[in-house]
Amino acid sequence: MKTMTCRQLGGACEEEFHAGTFEDMASQSKEHGMEMIRKGDEAHIRAMNDLQSRMSSPEMMNAWFEGRRREFEKLPKDE
Repeated sequence: MKTMTCRQLGGACEEEFHAGTFEDMASQSKEHGMEMIRKGDEAHIRAMNDLQSRMSSPEMMNAWFEGRRREFEKLPKDE
C-alpha cells in the first residue's frame, strides 16, 4: 500500500488515500472529489475547475495523469 493526499492528486485538501495500485488511488481521489463537489466545497470546486482548464486536450490530460502515476510509483510502501 502507498499513500497520497488529495492535494498530490490535484485536489484541495490533505485527505489521505491508501492503495496498492495507482488506478485504485485515482479512483478513491475521484470519488472523494465528486463527494466534496456535491457538498459544495468551494476549494475542491476551484481545484477541479483549475484542473479542467489546464487539460485542454487529451494529450495534456494523459501527460498529467502519467505524471501522477510516476509520482505514485516513486513513493515508498506504507509501513
